Amino acid sequence: MSDAVIVHRHESIVELRLNRPKAYNALDYDLLELFLSHLREPAFDEDVRGVVISGEGKAFCAGGDLRWSSDQPTSVPGALHKLAGCFHQCVLEIRRMPKPVIAAIDGVAAGGGFSLALACDFRVMSESASLMQAYTSSGLSMDGSGTYALPRLVGLAKALEIAAFDEPISAQKALEWGLVTKTAPPGRALEEALLLAGQMAQKALHSFGWSKRLLTDSYHTPFEMQMELERKGIADCAAHPDGQEGVRAFLERRKPEFGRR
Repeated sequence: MSDAVIVHRHESIVELRLNRPKAYNALDYDLLELFLSHLREPAFDEDVRGVVISGEGKAFCAGGDLRWSSDQPTSVPGALHKLAGCFHQCVLEIRRMPKPVIAAIDGVAAGGGFSLALACDFRVMSESASLMQAYTSSGLSMDGSGTYALPRLVGLAKALEIAAFDEPISAQKALEWGLVTKTAPPGRALEEALLLAGQMAQKALHSFGWSKRLLTDSYHTPFEMQMELERKGIADCAAHPDGQEGVRAFLERRKPEFGRR
């Protein structure tokens, strides 16, 4: 079996590490298929309370592997169409996972790596790392949900600027623009991401899952339907053990203890 994605277990947190360091963790089809299979497991594992995505070596992810696309027997457009399809399934798994997904960005996150990071719920970025949209510099348009996430994080005007000029984005700029959740000293993005995941593991994850779904879908759900989904969500959360514990703790004026079965 390919080792293009390595799975590490940190107690209740699963780390999925992209492992093509010689190619700066570029996304070819084999890696994406393996990544997709590993992404599908944590959603239904009750012992997993968070996922961290990292990269082996000097990069988080350099994006889609254009060398792989060029070497395919079909046309480059056909190869990219196939690659994007699998990549988009990975993004859907991240956005639909009812648990927090955190990107630990050390080194460069460019092209598909940029989009992959933006698809995560939170991003911890090394102060020595950089983000780069990269698609337009190769004459391509963004994929991997980048055109969905980017304007929602930074606004349309800034998103167009990033797409048009494609300048490297430092960790400080990324933090100022709202592209990342926090920065970390060089080489410590993974450590800080695991700490953040550990903090989230103490929260009411059923509530987080509903909040993630509602907020993600709110951009295209009609107003009345959104409120109906909110009503369904709050009732479902109240019936869950975490919701029951949260209400009891509020009434008893104590700190809730979530995650107990």
